[in-house]
Amino acid sequence: MAKQYAVRAVHCDYRAEDEIVYEALKRATAPLTRAWDKLRAAKTIAIKFNQDYAPSRTPYFEGMRLQLVSDQVARAVVRLLREQTTAELFFTDTSVFHREDTPGPVESTQLAALMQDWSVPYANANLPPFGIYQVPDGGRMFRQYVMPECVMQADALVDVQRMKNHAFMGITLTLKNLFGLMPMREPEGRSRQYFHHLVRMPYMLADIGRLFNPALNIIDGLIAQAGGEWSATGQEVPRVTNMLIAGDHPITTDAVGAHLMGLDPTTDWLTEPYHRDRNSLLVAAEGGFGTVVLDEIDWTSEVEPQPEGTFFAAMTDDLERVVSWRRTTCEQALYYRDHRRDLIAQYAGEYILLQENEVKWHSESSYLWGSRRHLSGDRPEQAMWLKYVDPEEAEGEHYEVYEKTLADIVARGL
Repeated sequence: MAKQYAVRAVHCDYRAEDEIVYEALKRATAPLTRAWDKLRAAKTIAIKFNQDYAPSRTPYFEGMRLQLVSDQVARAVVRLLREQTTAELFFTDTSVFHREDTPGPVESTQLAALMQDWSVPYANANLPPFGIYQVPDGGRMFRQYVMPECVMQADALVDVQRMKNHAFMGITLTLKNLFGLMPMREPEGRSRQYFHHLVRMPYMLADIGRLFNPALNIIDGLIAQAGGEWSATGQEVPRVTNMLIAGDHPITTDAVGAHLMGLDPTTDWLTEPYHRDRNSLLVAAEGGFGTVVLDEIDWTSEVEPQPEGTFFAAMTDDLERVVSWRRTTCEQALYYRDHRRDLIAQYAGEYILLQENEVKWHSESSYLWGSRRHLSGDRPEQAMWLKYVDPEEAEGEHYEVYEKTLADIVARGL
């Protein structure tokens, strides 16, 4: 019986010139008939590259951006789409470095010049129009999300990400790359901190994966990075992996990617590399979106998995602190659920930070001008839970996630 998902991994030397990279990507994507059926039927294709970061802070390895998609792969993607489809192409992103209403690329749009050479226009996903989209299965974390219409109205999406670890989420592959499309412009959107939140984020990523549902997913593994991102932990390490991975589903593509990083895609919190939160790939698969079981995927690879320990997530905090944060995040979410009426009476239409059953901060904006590590004051082990106080609870947060997380902590004896 034919399997529902297909992934291919091919060898490609990181020093290879454009033509060799193109041929490798063509070889990886050629068997992905389901992906190409969608792309060839499309009139418009959006491309989400992992490419936005402040140039002055971007690390390099032998002349290549270490943590962002390489020029060679970006050119190969555009060339392949131009040759294999008749669609109008555009690339799209949001930027945490420039939130002003700039329709075109900004300084941190690092592929802007390359895309201009290929006549591929840019769409700022942080600008309206936006739409409110219901998650088809009711959502794992929220019932609905504000999404950029420029992406949602495209006929197909191509998702291209660099291979790397992430100190918070363990890995950051094609599913995590989609987070860069979420609008931050208020009042429609939310700050990154609202979703980049303990307990919430793995489930939120599963939701937006289902909503964006890229037709083609590509992992740029010419070079990679272990440890984390952006020198946030001081434990980041370059890795030369000489591979490209392509698949027709973000979860299965990432599952094969994790396997080739020497990691087990079926593992979860408290197993490497998931030190801080759950495995978002597993969360998505549990909700019926994709699979992390390799035997359920039609996949082949020209490269062997990296040795165990090659890829790892940096440990930023000890287990006792992480458990306390997870437990108290859940306790504050459930406190809010049980005291909504009183909190609405005082804070309706505002964002609040709850800590130890008290509102420690409130604002009409979701932006926290400082880390919750510092905002937590003299109780750093007590989480601060960020919530929009909406009398209608339109976003439809699933508080049962917090109940299950608490039960898991108790069951583990932590």
